[in-house]
Amino acid sequence: MKRNRLVGVAVIAVIAALGIVQACTMESTGTSGSSAAAPSINGAAAIEAAAADQVPLFEVDPFWPKPLPNHWLLGATIGVAVDSRDHVYIVHRNTPDQFAARTEVGAAQDPPVSECCVPAPPILEFDAEGNLVGSWGGPVAGGAYEWPDSNHGIEVDHMDNVWIGGNGQPDSHVLKFSRAGDFLMQVGRKGARCVENCDQIGAPAPAGGGRGGRGGGAAPPSPRFERNSFSTEDFGRVAKIFVDPVENEVYLADGYYNRRVAVIDADTGELKRFWGAYGSEPDDSADLGRYVPGGTPAPQFRGPVHCADMSNDRLLYVCDRAEDRIQVFNPDGTFVNEVIIAPETLAQGSTWDLAFSPDEAQRFLYLADGQNMRVYVIDRTSMEVLYSFGDGGRQPGQFFAVHSIDTDSQGNIYTTETYEGKRLQKFRFVGMGSIPAGSQYVSPWPTDRR
Repeated sequence: MKRNRLVGVAVIAVIAALGIVQACTMESTGTSGSSAAAPSINGAAAIEAAAADQVPLFEVDPFWPKPLPNHWLLGATIGVAVDSRDHVYIVHRNTPDQFAARTEVGAAQDPPVSECCVPAPPILEFDAEGNLVGSWGGPVAGGAYEWPDSNHGIEVDHMDNVWIGGNGQPDSHVLKFSRAGDFLMQVGRKGARCVENCDQIGAPAPAGGGRGGRGGGAAPPSPRFERNSFSTEDFGRVAKIFVDPVENEVYLADGYYNRRVAVIDADTGELKRFWGAYGSEPDDSADLGRYVPGGTPAPQFRGPVHCADMSNDRLLYVCDRAEDRIQVFNPDGTFVNEVIIAPETLAQGSTWDLAFSPDEAQRFLYLADGQNMRVYVIDRTSMEVLYSFGDGGRQPGQFFAVHSIDTDSQGNIYTTETYEGKRLQKFRFVGMGSIPAGSQYVSPWPTDRR
């Protein structure tokens, strides 16, 4: 969420907030009417007026967004961002490998095998009511820019420009567009991390041959890539992007291959600085071994470096996903502190993406955990997990690999899911209240429908 905030609260806003707290209490106790018809709440004012022991509460909105047109389907949905108008942007992977050809996208086959369905364009824009109001993106003829092999992460900056990264093997660049999809800038060069057999990037497998093929032909040698966390021109599979409106700088979670945070100028793309874990120099050759719960934290980012987001008080929160940790830095890369979340989590790790509550102080941090299939509500001062909501599943309010998260000006949460999750969900802010009973895997199902 990117928007300018006013410092100071007028008397009329305080009076309004008192009414909001009363409304929020009614919401959280389930005394309101149908969740679908409930009015929106000013989340910032409600949080600012709440008691110190109250937490934000959420219910899934199963009717948001509205159905897509044109027989469109989503692939792995790996980024969400909210702009200054509370429009919600997502990026998903719409390439053929994301779908079952005959059973999901039959209409996209040559020749078509059914009337439905086809992949949606990779960038979709929804208004606050859930209407699809924009769609664009993908490779273009003529080479104006290089679309990522595997797009990953989306950011809408303070000028409402749209940035995307990519974590495909050759993806070593980021792209900048207007919110309407007009190309503005590419920073980095696709394939820059390739050091051998680079002519095979993007080459199709030989017909009837290749690995395991019946044609007997030998597969061509695969491209070979090397990390370079010291590169001043290119990147290493950028996972997420944040644009600082104060300094007009772009923070890159770099990434799935490199082991660093990189900062570039938002207008020119010039690299300004970078750092690794604890603010030290990155070491691409370090052998970190396997993650061991309770062991000594890795001296380098284990990776993927999956998010880098800045709070209003100018602290940068970095997700080191497979290390189950968030590291906090000043904008110059000075290390502040770290916290381990769900430290017993193996495999893909627990710290996938984060967002902040909409109040000026940003009292709360929301963390998406795709391995454990939930969202944590965290006190940002102490970094204590207060409770979590969601669970593994396909129903509204549940998750299959919740991947990305953002908030709007009203305090609502938006999430996307990767792999076979393939969707966007909205969790409506319903007010402040006590920490829910159970505190872990709390169901966000609407209270009046339980």
